[in-house]
Amino acid sequence: MTLAEQGPLQLLAQPSYEAGEPECVYVALANGEWHGSHLYPKTAEDSAHALAIVADAAQETVAERLWQAWPLCAEHDLGMHTRDVEGLLSWWCAGRRSEGGPGHICAAVGALDAF
Repeated sequence: MTLAEQGPLQLLAQPSYEAGEPECVYVALANGEWHGSHLYPKTAEDSAHALAIVADAAQETVAERLWQAWPLCAEHDLGMHTRDVEGLLSWWCAGRRSEGGPGHICAAVGALDAF
């Protein structure tokens, strides 16, 4: 995941505060700043759930550290949110299109570069 002028987001591992506990992994900006809860190790057992958790954590880090919405819909300049669309986690925009209808899907999570 990338942010214009910020560089790619990254997964950042930090040592645990408690002996015998696994390290904590956060979604961080390119400079290493992060915000929010860490990703739990069991998250990786379900790849679709893990993708949703990482996408949400990325949005939280960007919102709290940069005070901006991310990702933005190129058509409406609105922040997008994740939504399951027929089993595919996608970025959804609440902006209306000229043909009407509430909101639209912009891209699958992980495929914004193709958008």
